[in-house]
Amino acid sequence: MTDPHDLPITSPALRVMPQPSDANVHGDVFGGWIMAQVDIAGSIPASRRANGRVATIAVNSFVFKQPVFVGDLLSFYATIVKTGRTSITVDVEVYAQRMSLTQDVVKVTEATLTYVATDNNRRPRELPPLG
Repeated sequence: MTDPHDLPITSPALRVMPQPSDANVHGDVFGGWIMAQVDIAGSIPASRRANGRVATIAVNSFVFKQPVFVGDLLSFYATIVKTGRTSITVDVEVYAQRMSLTQDVVKVTEATLTYVATDNNRRPRELPPLG
């Protein structure tokens, strides 16, 4: 467990608290629900860089490090790590603030996803130049 001050200094792309409908009867949040939130968080910097629509083309890695519980406050930090002609690769780290009296913070998930910029016909398009 780490101190709440050990959250990354940057702003999270997404913050969300899972609800009972996102978990099994024991209060453990479904991995698929977490995966969907990671995809949303990763798409935010990707669509900014693409200046428009993106589509997920690969989940390069996905590791669940700790369980997530109903009531945890999840923070999703997304960073672009690579760009290609049409693609954007994003690392996403997920931290849970356990909402117990101690408010422990733990890294619960890390993933790398690749997105491709698409046009209005959902075909790949080149990324716009930076600047």
